[in-house]
Amino acid sequence: MRELTIGKNDAGQRLDRFVAKNLPLLPPALLQKYIRLKRVKLNGKGAKQDTRLSTGDVIQLYINDEFFDKPSEENLFLTLFRPQLHILYEDENLLLVDKRPGQVVHADETEKVNTLINHIQAYLYQKREWNPRWENAFAPALCNRIDRNTGGIVIAAKNAEALRILNDKIKNHELEKSYLCITVGRPNPAEGRIEGFLRKDEAKKLVTFHRRPIPGGKTAVTLYKTLETRGSLSLVECRLLTGRTHQIRVSMAEIGCPLLGDGKYGRGDVNRRYHETRQALYSYKLRFAFTAPAGILEYLRGREFSAPEIPFCEKYFSSV
Repeated sequence: MRELTIGKNDAGQRLDRFVAKNLPLLPPALLQKYIRLKRVKLNGKGAKQDTRLSTGDVIQLYINDEFFDKPSEENLFLTLFRPQLHILYEDENLLLVDKRPGQVVHADETEKVNTLINHIQAYLYQKREWNPRWENAFAPALCNRIDRNTGGIVIAAKNAEALRILNDKIKNHELEKSYLCITVGRPNPAEGRIEGFLRKDEAKKLVTFHRRPIPGGKTAVTLYKTLETRGSLSLVECRLLTGRTHQIRVSMAEIGCPLLGDGKYGRGDVNRRYHETRQALYSYKLRFAFTAPAGILEYLRGREFSAPEIPFCEKYFSSV
């Protein structure tokens, strides 16, 4: 329990607004709940949220210590009262989450709070599976990333051992990730391999494709297979043999079949015609294709998980 004493400069404020100002990490809805449950007391008694404070009043707060910390990127998950997650699978070691297009996985210059990792940490915190005050060296972490406007399966490790194993498996290509995308045009041939070198311009946030090695270029190999074509659009499945930034988007554009809705590497005229502002790309399938011992994750060997629905497939290829 902690106490706050009202000085003359704070007198006249509402109880809930004063507490909210002093505990910015406490979600408003949770604050109102705590007031109703009398975990916030005024002079030793329960009080209504709109009670006006007087000089010398003492507020008793029966609230977890972490809500008294100063806000930082590491604790902003506390502000999420109702974390929103589409969980495909969960056990004591990991989570598989179906990230929806439009959400960032980690904080960036445009979003600090509503990130996938914050929702995951808030979810585990509220389940009492994890608390930042219990752990000195580990917090739940993502093992793979997906662009803001791409949807699909993201792996989150709940403990350090699971994170180490999954990172090793990803590095050694023992996790198979399959993507679905819609391309503008029909790939020719219908099935193939795109191999080259990708170089990222950090200033422009743009990736270029090169057929020959260049300074700063990284090898990129993409396998693709056309599943269906309707009109000017094709539904294509891709597998990455390397994991480079924007790899599928750049590689499909290189063979003359950019992704529908891709504002960087696609065709603006076609995107406008279809009213699409996000690339039609989804990491829809994950297989744990372990070839070496997997320690505490051995039980996942050979298991495969798929996203239950891909919005752009339902819209353009509903019978697939």
